[in-house]
Amino acid sequence: MEAARPPSTAGRFVVVGGGIAGVTCAEQLAIQFPSEDIILITAHPVIKAVTNFKQCILTGDGSQHVYKKLCLCAGAKPKLICEGNPYVLGIRDTDSAQEFQKQLTKAKRIMIIGNGGIALELVYEIEGCEVIWAIKDKAIGNTFFDAGAAEFLTSKLIAEKPEARIAHKRARYTTEGREKEAQTKSGAGNLGSALGPDWHEGLNLKGTKEFSHKVHIETMCEVKKIYLQEEFRISKKNSLPFPRDHCNQSVTTDKEAWPVYVELTNEKTYGCDFIVSATGVIPNTEPFLCGNNFDLGEDGGLKVDAHMHTSVSDVYAAGDICTASWPPSPFWQQMRLWTQARQMGWYAAKCMAAASLGEPIDLDFSFELFAHVTKFFNYKVVLLGKYNAQGLGSDHELMLRCTKGQEYVKVVMQDGQMMGAVLIGETDLEETFENLILNQTDLSSYGEDLLDPNIDLEDYFD
Repeated sequence: MEAARPPSTAGRFVVVGGGIAGVTCAEQLAIQFPSEDIILITAHPVIKAVTNFKQCILTGDGSQHVYKKLCLCAGAKPKLICEGNPYVLGIRDTDSAQEFQKQLTKAKRIMIIGNGGIALELVYEIEGCEVIWAIKDKAIGNTFFDAGAAEFLTSKLIAEKPEARIAHKRARYTTEGREKEAQTKSGAGNLGSALGPDWHEGLNLKGTKEFSHKVHIETMCEVKKIYLQEEFRISKKNSLPFPRDHCNQSVTTDKEAWPVYVELTNEKTYGCDFIVSATGVIPNTEPFLCGNNFDLGEDGGLKVDAHMHTSVSDVYAAGDICTASWPPSPFWQQMRLWTQARQMGWYAAKCMAAASLGEPIDLDFSFELFAHVTKFFNYKVVLLGKYNAQGLGSDHELMLRCTKGQEYVKVVMQDGQMMGAVLIGETDLEETFENLILNQTDLSSYGEDLLDPNIDLEDYFD
């Protein structure tokens, strides 16, 4: 497996994108075809644009790469609240994460806008810096959790953090001989390697202050206006100091001069050193659309069929750049998460290999059940199936089990069958629940005993 090579190369398979989907796809192709050269072209530092899908890629640096099968795995880019503002950062890839770390070392206060996975991880991991967290929802983690799970997690924000453990690193691939070029072209609009589940491990997420972490949450609001320091001075507006919980705050105006100010739709204004825009992503399709007749999904991704094939001959796509257009399983939905990027990259490689060899292939089993494992606030989090009752209508019910500080278990039931689940903490229930959802076992006779902690479900349904 090799990275982009000098001006003219030819390979049976070419993969564009150095993130999780791209690397997984290239690795699997290398396993399937050990004697073939698998060309992996990374968006950073080489590619600026890719054009001419007539079995040849012409990259922005003038190189040409001839292929028989091509897979586009260029991921997604942050949907920033404001373009072109030097104080607004998006975090989506390894380069932007490192830039964030650099800015944080000089910061006393930052503002995080958004309520997704990146925001959830940041507010817990950041130390030595005041954090104002603005979300448009009533509770944190609205993408993943209901209000009950959000309340369970919020209490962890004010608790002492455990001592950091040594991280187990994922393999990271670099482009041979291009390290210096990568440094010089960083920030030039190219995307680096996509973030995985351990993206913040190894980064020093610490500001200038000595305390652990201080987080204030502003709910049900969005950004109304962003002011640079001089613009804010001219506006004659006032900003608020960092709120101090559980005490009477006599100071109502922040006298510090901040580089940037954020006015929220709840009429509150805060100054800060910089803003993190964590408000979702956009499929990174732009470099590939010029002169190529791709069908796009409603979310802007490249439409792929059940074999990860796009509407352009011999071109496949996987990960955040694509939109699944096949009829989904009752327990699966597409979300732009690292777990799905890996699954799609692996399956796309299998489909490319099958097509190349003229062999049939069935839709992979991983698309039967939505399953995502991550960690928020130092809790293991497992999401299964229709975990938030997506698309189930009103005729479903929820069953809950919660032990404060230890675990939160929610299952979604419909007609006596389990349709989805949220597991927070070391519950050891994921494998059992996966089987119950996939097998659609009739659980109506068990009632509330289904979540009785005194019953060993693994044996109960063995």
